[in-house]
Amino acid sequence: MPRILGRMRPHTNLWYLVLSSYWFASSFKWFLVLLVLLPARVAELVPEPERATRLGLLFAIGAGMALIGPPIWGYISDRVGRRMPFLALGTLLTAASLVWMAYAGSYGQLVVAYLLLQLADDIATGPYSALIPDLAARRERGVASGWLGTLQVGGQVGAGAVGFLLANLQWQFLLIALVNLLAALLILTLIREVPGLRPQRRGFWQSMRAPWQNADFRWVWFTRFLVMLAQYIVQTYLQYYLADVVQHFSAFGRTLAGEAFQAVALLGLLISIGAALSAVPAGRLSDQRGRKPLIYFAGVGLALLMLPILLLPRFDLLLVLALVFGLLYGAYLAVDWALVSDVLSNPEAHATDMGLWQTSIVLPQVLAGSFGAMLDAFNRQSAGLGYTVLFLLAAIFFVLGTLLVRQIRSVR
Repeated sequence: MPRILGRMRPHTNLWYLVLSSYWFASSFKWFLVLLVLLPARVAELVPEPERATRLGLLFAIGAGMALIGPPIWGYISDRVGRRMPFLALGTLLTAASLVWMAYAGSYGQLVVAYLLLQLADDIATGPYSALIPDLAARRERGVASGWLGTLQVGGQVGAGAVGFLLANLQWQFLLIALVNLLAALLILTLIREVPGLRPQRRGFWQSMRAPWQNADFRWVWFTRFLVMLAQYIVQTYLQYYLADVVQHFSAFGRTLAGEAFQAVALLGLLISIGAALSAVPAGRLSDQRGRKPLIYFAGVGLALLMLPILLLPRFDLLLVLALVFGLLYGAYLAVDWALVSDVLSNPEAHATDMGLWQTSIVLPQVLAGSFGAMLDAFNRQSAGLGYTVLFLLAAIFFVLGTLLVRQIRSVR
């Protein structure tokens, strides 16, 4: 591997921790912005009858930008042959847009500030997502991806704590900006630029088509899409399932949550903790035993968990299942990043290819909302039937997204 400048010895746990630190910052940012801060700011600036429409418009525009932004900025990074200037520029724009969102005096200003935030995130994370395939040896990509997964879910846990403990919205915006700046500074100081990276010479459309000509890349993208679609189907409607089916949120002789939104927050916290615990060990094991066995184990396990959730709708059981779900999901996340890194064939196009691969995460988020009409239709036929159909569909997607990994030929 090329020598990395700086005092930190490369390919140690601490080095991988620093390398993945901006994923912590990005996860911390989007958890608070999407779930807490953006809805709250829209509510402050928009009349009540228009709030849902205006918020939905922002989410739709943001999702569209998230689909096209990372591949475009990844391509630009590949053409320049640099990663770190894009991380630096994106982080500075992120901080500026967050401050603007915090103090925007009108909905129009909030829209522009939010669009700037989306653009800034694409500029930073499109090229940044290439660093694991750029810098990690194939035999260590599981460990690298494990640290990435740990810090991603760790960012969610930290954001949840901040959202609960820090009531001032402006301070939350400023804290997010600070966390992003510090994470980028760590990477720019201790990791620095990827040495020996040659500029990509292919044209834009040729670069966008190239990875799809690789059958293994297509299967990695499609299997990840199916698993993420299953996960977002469950996540999107879980609060409604708790309110309509579970209803009572007591466990072990105590009432742990009074409302469905509190119950789903607690389950989300347990899922994140489980994922943080399993990601690094699973990634390390995949380096030793291969990627596919871990994918099979995690994906089938996630599918099987849908059955006790449906058959035994008790909150105390759900608490245990949430932790197990998190352990399996963390393992899947860690190994999946390593899997896609292994199938990329052109080192000069890592950022473009990883940007395209990330659409397998964004598109399921967009599509998950379309299952709401089906949920309502089945629930009208019979109380709770919609949740049964929805969760069984999620189980099918988990199974398909897992078993189809066998079609990937270049990875064991």
